[in-house]
Amino acid sequence: MSNESPNPAAQPLRTNRRKKALTMLAGVVVVVGLAWGGYEWLVASHYESTDNAYVQGNVIQITPQVGGTVMAIYADDTDFVKAGQPLVQLDPSDAKVALEQAEANLAQTVRQVRTLYANNGSLAAQVSLRQADIAKAESDVARANDDLNRRQSLVGNGAVSKEELNHAQTQLATARSALASAQAGVAAAREQLASNQAMTEGTSVEQHPSVQAAAGKVREAWLAAQRAAMPAPVDGYVAKRTVQLGQRVAAGTPMMSIIPLGQVWVDANFKESQLRKIRLGQPVKLTADLYGKKVEYDGTVSGLGAGTGSAFALLPAQNATGNWIKVVQRVPVRVALEPSQIAANPLRVGLSMDAEVDVSKQDGKTLADAPRTSPVAQTQVYSALDKGAEAEVQRVIAANIGRAAPLANAPAKAPVPAPAKLQGANIAASSSL
Repeated sequence: MSNESPNPAAQPLRTNRRKKALTMLAGVVVVVGLAWGGYEWLVASHYESTDNAYVQGNVIQITPQVGGTVMAIYADDTDFVKAGQPLVQLDPSDAKVALEQAEANLAQTVRQVRTLYANNGSLAAQVSLRQADIAKAESDVARANDDLNRRQSLVGNGAVSKEELNHAQTQLATARSALASAQAGVAAAREQLASNQAMTEGTSVEQHPSVQAAAGKVREAWLAAQRAAMPAPVDGYVAKRTVQLGQRVAAGTPMMSIIPLGQVWVDANFKESQLRKIRLGQPVKLTADLYGKKVEYDGTVSGLGAGTGSAFALLPAQNATGNWIKVVQRVPVRVALEPSQIAANPLRVGLSMDAEVDVSKQDGKTLADAPRTSPVAQTQVYSALDKGAEAEVQRVIAANIGRAAPLANAPAKAPVPAPAKLQGANIAASSSL
């Protein structure tokens, strides 16, 4: 066995090959690093992305405004309903009875108020009658006074006895008492007229406070009767139906929900470090796990949350503890979607989404600084109920107001006769009798 030493000429060759390989590897690493740095600088730095995003929407609870027993259910889970379509029917018997009672009370009130207006004329006639009594009493006083004066002038001649003089004085005192009584009667009649006019002046039968109070009860009972049928406030899909036939429900009991899937949005929860460049109005590309990468949604940043998710949690974190570990917080960013894309590829509330925000443009704001000029959501379904209630009130009033009732703008105050005065001409005429 022989010991042979390695070829001294092969050692430098292997060393050169190793250096060349390491140099090529280092070059590849440098190129890849430069490429990655360029991509981060030119492309990746202009986007912020997250897979912590979910579809959100309005979940409209259907709750009764009045209590009652469920008689019919017209919609079930997954059904599509139109605004105004009936969903649940409650037993309207109690509401109908209350409406009939309110209508009867309104009719009675209208007739009572009509009596007040009619009393103005009769009380004014009473004032005139009492004034006629004053005129008669004044004539009696004047006649008795003349008789007394004539007898007093004849007492010295013996033509009139003392007994006859006393009788004349008594008649004058009686006439004066009757005059005072007539004047008091006029004052009392005027007070009664003024009291009745205070109940009617400045208003009509329709606008009288008593009629308006009774009309308010009719409107309330009418609305209660109409609310026994619960319509859908918006177009949408039924979910979470819990109501059952024969169930006795109270006002405010949740019975089902309506979800308008054409009005959904996405809440993308970005890390706090990702919010530095996110601004309102920036474009967003979104994909849903439901459809995969083949369907892409175009969105727009419409708002940033006012706090992190943990700040509004049911049990917020207590960070002032000894064993504290920093947890990266996330802030919800609302992304508005294109309605046409939602109609073409419907989404459901709660679906997972991937969101990528293009943060190239930095001219937007981070928070809204102007109030909203239009309602977030509205419905006209319930407005027709008020019109029906007003029509019912006017029907009851028209049926009981009569033809002789004063118009809405007509003066309700009856004329008051002028106070009676002692007339010198009447006294002279009486004295000549």
